[in-house]
Amino acid sequence: MSVMVDYSSPSAQFAFDLNRSTFFVRDRSNFINICGIHQLNTLDNVSLLDIYLSVNSVVEPHYHQDAAELVYCIAGAAVVSILNPFTKQLHSYAITPGQVVNVPQGWWHYEIATVDHTHLLAIFNSPTPNVILGSDLLKLTPAAMIAHTYSVDEALWKQAIAPVQPGTIIGPVHQGHVKQPEPNAHPLPNPGPDYRRYRP
Repeated sequence: MSVMVDYSSPSAQFAFDLNRSTFFVRDRSNFINICGIHQLNTLDNVSLLDIYLSVNSVVEPHYHQDAAELVYCIAGAAVVSILNPFTKQLHSYAITPGQVVNVPQGWWHYEIATVDHTHLLAIFNSPTPNVILGSDLLKLTPAAMIAHTYSVDEALWKQAIAPVQPGTIIGPVHQGHVKQPEPNAHPLPNPGPDYRRYRP
């Protein structure tokens, strides 16, 4: 969806410091910065997430309802897995610096770092990288509905997903690992109501 941009406006922004726009923080080695139209108002149908991961950390299974995603490896190494909804096959691609994986719009996918200091860039053909997270689907779907639909024991299902926290974004989550940046460390722009930042 293209947006109308007034490039002659005195409020038009053409540069932005991505390091000052935190989207999510798990810890010092696992965090995501963001740049979309709420951060840089002259962007037209493009946004990005700047992703930093330690070994075995995963950007949780999710999909983007309104954008395709191009995952580019800047440093380190990762495996990007995508579920093809047409063939019902899961494809996994190991990438290292300079390599990319295309994730079509609406496809279920996730990324796992295979070495420390992995740095990925996720580029979207949307002014904001909206997302539906697997942790949200697991926790927000009533257990009774899962039990009824799939003939599973409701109590066992509740027990199985008890550790899952909505908005996980970067896993695995261990007690005390999900935290916000220190107060006033970076003045964060208002990202708008359409996407998540970090969990308290």
